[in-house]
Amino acid sequence: MAKLSKAAAKRKAARDKKAAMTPDRKAKKAENQRKRRKAKNQGKDIRGKDYDHKTKRFTSIKNNRGNRGKGTKKEK
Repeated sequence: MAKLSKAAAKRKAARDKKAAMTPDRKAKKAENQRKRRKAKNQGKDIRGKDYDHKTKRFTSIKNNRGNRGKGTKKEK
């Protein structure tokens, strides 16, 4: 991936921050934290895994962030 210019990186950071602070993303982050704490307290090994809000379970980071091999461009 090409390195962004300083100006482009600054604009991207602002876009990313705005997206991360939407009510939907805040709710998902809070849910993820609750699920991770609960799983850890139950003694489950969740290292290298993310909570998947579609399948409602922990999946590998690769599968979760890559939309299970389908990519994220057409994801709704």
